[in-house]
Amino acid sequence: MNKITSIKEAAALVKDGMSVMVGGFLGCGAPDKLLHALAISGVKDLTIICNDGGLPNGRMLGLHELIHNGQVKHLIATHIGMNKEVGQMMNEGTMKVTLVPQGSLAEKIRAAGYGLGGVLTPTGLGTPVGVGSEDASGTGNKESITIDGKEYLLERPVHADVALIYGSVADKYGNVKIHGTARNFNTVMATAADTVICQADDIVEMLDPDEVLIQGVLVNYIVGGKN
Repeated sequence: MNKITSIKEAAALVKDGMSVMVGGFLGCGAPDKLLHALAISGVKDLTIICNDGGLPNGRMLGLHELIHNGQVKHLIATHIGMNKEVGQMMNEGTMKVTLVPQGSLAEKIRAAGYGLGGVLTPTGLGTPVGVGSEDASGTGNKESITIDGKEYLLERPVHADVALIYGSVADKYGNVKIHGTARNFNTVMATAADTVICQADDIVEMLDPDEVLIQGVLVNYIVGGKN
């Protein structure tokens, strides 16, 4: 299977109403070109699962474009303070926003990728994202479980139709290398979506196995590269 494709063709795989995971942490390790391609494609009613609400400039401009254009129906994120438009839309009711503690979001995604029924954490108990609040997985309201006399919040798996991730270098088989902290949510999101599209700065014939952070079996399409 030839995994290398154009950004336009990759963006066309995202259809109206889909759930889309987006790697990155305030622009670090963000698939910026893919996001921009989505923004100009006109796709709408998306559920976006990501760390934050993007920035009005810089590498998360693409996500900001999607939100600004009204293409995002539901944003599931851990932090929205860097994009005031997200807060405005949330308060106006023009976009649904679900806030999830950062570590809990990472674990919910990992649970989906690794076939787990969920994770137990004390984080969120007694807060607005605690027992009785809507679960980002869409399976209903959160519940608690007591183990050895200690209460835990059950966080259910979060899965997506598509994951847009970033890689420093990818090979033609879909193996991905990521430098430093740019790996953030990219590694776990690659396990938890039906279709995984990687935007790479460079595409090579074959990576050294010791450099591979995301295995090619997880990646369906690769875009980018110097050529």
